[in-house]
This record gives sequence, structure tokens and C-alpha cells, in this order.
Amino acid sequence: MSTFILSAFADEIDSDLTTQMDVLDEHGIKYIEMRGVNGKLLVSYSLDEIREIKRQIDGRGFKLSAVGSPIGKIKITDDFEPHFELFKHTVEIAKIMECKYIRMFSFYIPRVEDPSTYRTDVIDRWAKFAEFAEENDVILLHENESGIYGDTAERCLDLLASLRSDHVRGIFDFANFVQCGVTNYPDAYELLKNDIEYVHIKDALRNGGHVVPAGEGDGNVREILHALHNRGYEGFLSLEPHLENYTDFSTLEPDSPGYNLPAGGAKRFAVAVQAIKKVLKEIEN
Repeated sequence: MSTFILSAFADEIDSDLTTQMDVLDEHGIKYIEMRGVNGKLLVSYSLDEIREIKRQIDGRGFKLSAVGSPIGKIKITDDFEPHFELFKHTVEIAKIMECKYIRMFSFYIPRVEDPSTYRTDVIDRWAKFAEFAEENDVILLHENESGIYGDTAERCLDLLASLRSDHVRGIFDFANFVQCGVTNYPDAYELLKNDIEYVHIKDALRNGGHVVPAGEGDGNVREILHALHNRGYEGFLSLEPHLENYTDFSTLEPDSPGYNLPAGGAKRFAVAVQAIKKVLKEIEN
């Protein structure tokens, strides 16, 4: 029996934390993958400021599913040491937030070069991340992302298998793989199924790479969530809708919290929530 827990990148609703929590409450979602809050990246705040944010979310009954960090989202040729210091700060943030997961990336590779050229550098850097994560009892989640070393399923597996650490696990992001020309199901799923710890809910069309609500694209959202359900997956489905240019609200049900809202982040988020709940209802029935 699986347990799917909905979370969200609430900064796609609004930059204001109170507004984020108000909208999430209306949808019955009590977890946030916190990336941006009150106009700044979470990792840009001091630890004292983080404690204040923690006090605010505690007061509303919210928790973090993951710290949505930008760690690893620099060029592999960039200086690593300042970035590693930011990583250590991010780990302290996760500890204050009582959050075991940190979302991360595996470095942008020069477009004109073969990613294998930088394989050793990527794995060496991630080995340092993993060692520090183990010392501090947090889990690093690698997100597949266009242009980084781990943008294909094969290189995601290579990274995870090379490290083989209980403190490094994988995120499966449907849209990101589609935008990289990867076949999600069965190919990517079968390669990575034993390493999927966390799922990002966004979908995309193979033609043009446009992001669409879950289940409306070529990301094989239904097939993969159904397979995870059958495997007894217990974990987060984190909504990262990326529907900035979405304008078709005709499918919103009248009982949706976003139905009577003006066009904007909260209404687009309502479309995203309705889409994933529809998919989950189909799977669980």
C-alpha cells in the first residue's frame, strides 16, 4: 500500500509566506518544498531569520518536505569552495527546519563538451556533499535537470550508484526528463525505480517542451505513479507546476478553491492541484 503526500513549491503561488500558507490550507496541503519565501531564496537568509520563518510555519501547522536549494546549480568549472560553504549553511537550515531532505543538482556542463569529461569532478564534489550529509544526518536529493551532469536517467544512475550512500537519493522529475528527450516510461523509470525517494509533479509536452498540468503531457505521470503505488512508495509528491503562461482555466471545477480567483499564481496552482488529485484518484481506484 502506497502513501502519497502532497507538498508544493509554494513560491509559485506567491512570494509572501502568509499567502503561500493561506492557499495551501485551502487545498489541504501542509508541506512546503521551500525554495523562495518573502522575495528571497531560503538559503539566502541568516540562521536567525530561518528560526523566525520556522516559528511562523510552526504556528500554522506547516512542515517542510525538503529545502529546495540551488546547490549544484553552478557550472562545474566554477570555484567549488564558496559553493560548499553555501551547502554547509543549507544543511544548518535543514536542521533548524527539522527537515531531512535537501534538493540539489549535479552541476552545469559546458554545452559543447561531453559530460563524461567532467564525470570525476562531479562525483568527487558529490562525495564531499555526501560525507557532510552523513555527518549531519540529512539526505541529499539529486534532481534531474536539463544541462547538468545528471540530466539523463543513465547519468543519474551513474551518480547515485557511484556514491551508493544512504544519504544521497533521487528525485524523479517528469517534465525535466521530457525536456531532455528522455523516455520516462518504461526506460527512465526502470533504470531509477530503486533510487526514487521523492517525486516532482510537473509534466511537459515533448513537442516544444512546454510545461502542462500533470497527466496532460508526455511525462508518463499516470504510468509511473501507478507503478510506484504498486511498489508501495511512501513519500512526497511535490508540486512544481511551472505554469507561468497557463491561461486555460475552463477545466477548474466549481468547488475548486481557485475557481473564483482572478488569473494569477493561486489560480494556476489550483489547476495543478486539481490535475494531480485527478490522477491520484484514478490510480487509487
